[in-house]
Amino acid sequence: MAISDINEYAHLTDADVESLGAELDALRREIESSRGERDARYVRRTIQAQRGLEVLGRVALLGSHRRSLWLLGSGSLAVAKIIENMEIGHNVMHGQWDWMNDPEVHSTSWEWDMVCASPHWKHSHNYIHHKYTNVLGMDHDVGYKILRMTRDEAWEPRRAFQPFFNVMLAATFEWGMALHDLELKEVVAGRKPMEEARPEIKKFVVKALRQMAKDYVLFPAMTGPNFTHTVTANLTANLVRNLWSYLVIFCGHFPDGAEKFTAETLENETQGQWYLRQMLGTANFEAGPALAFMSGNLCYQIEHHLYPDLPSNRYAEISMRIRDLCERYDLPYNTGSLTMQYLRTLRTVNKLALPDWMLSATTDDAPETASERRFDGINPRARGLRTALAQLKEQRRSQRFARAA
Repeated sequence: MAISDINEYAHLTDADVESLGAELDALRREIESSRGERDARYVRRTIQAQRGLEVLGRVALLGSHRRSLWLLGSGSLAVAKIIENMEIGHNVMHGQWDWMNDPEVHSTSWEWDMVCASPHWKHSHNYIHHKYTNVLGMDHDVGYKILRMTRDEAWEPRRAFQPFFNVMLAATFEWGMALHDLELKEVVAGRKPMEEARPEIKKFVVKALRQMAKDYVLFPAMTGPNFTHTVTANLTANLVRNLWSYLVIFCGHFPDGAEKFTAETLENETQGQWYLRQMLGTANFEAGPALAFMSGNLCYQIEHHLYPDLPSNRYAEISMRIRDLCERYDLPYNTGSLTMQYLRTLRTVNKLALPDWMLSATTDDAPETASERRFDGINPRARGLRTALAQLKEQRRSQRFARAA
């Protein structure tokens, strides 16, 4: 089952957790006090570069009957949409740049270039996901109501199609995000009143129609006889953006070691325990400056979940401090290559398509599902979670050698 006692799972005392929380609070205050012109310059230059790429793509598509210009146009648009989605829209709507008091670059006014209406995303993501990160039954981003990502969720026959659903979710990710907060299943079941759902559905429809008209009618029409070529270029750019967004987000939330929690962990949860839940429930992937930029700096998902409203360009320096904290408190720092983090995630997706009787690990000790009970056979108690995990790995190795002998 999922973790119900986060202090026990982390092998930390109450005093340890509160000390960790105090250090993370101090780091927040330090970064907040140092925000300034270099940060503002970063986001403004990013917006200028993104808009320049979009203009380049639109101009190239005026000649999209030529293969070279089609490739240039669709490629430029794909990169522009990725930057707008990941490094600008996502981070602006988290309030990372609200301190600038710029009405254009503000969480209350930004509307991004996708079918998902920003108010819906801000509710389902900023409020629900970041507040209740990986708490089963409360954070709907655990599987996006489509995928089974933990053994705490009972297997059903429809899960056999999970690998197919995963591919479909990746290809249509912006639509999944757009529908995520509408809770249409609750409306159909009668558990959510239509009077409450109607204005939200209308908001979604208006945004989706406007976005589709822009991508598949207005801009293609501006290219005259190249209308069809431009439509296919826009479709390609949106598909690439969807696949990339899916990849980055899944690698930050579902690799091995990104833990899940029961609602019990929320009872009297302290700030230190909230921080600890973010650290244990997320994962990073290794990236250089270019890959970090193209991921919206969500290669630092741990840092983002600790400080979702601090400027994304500061996550790299914050990560060095978080690594030091993990070292001193004997906590794991979940990171790996982008390829490895996704392969681990894909293994979970495909594995949990199977019923539990076909799986080998227990519901308390599996790569994707763990609880504090996974350490019941480890004595004496480790000084921290990282040491405990190393002891557990060594115990398994010894048991395999014993069986082989």
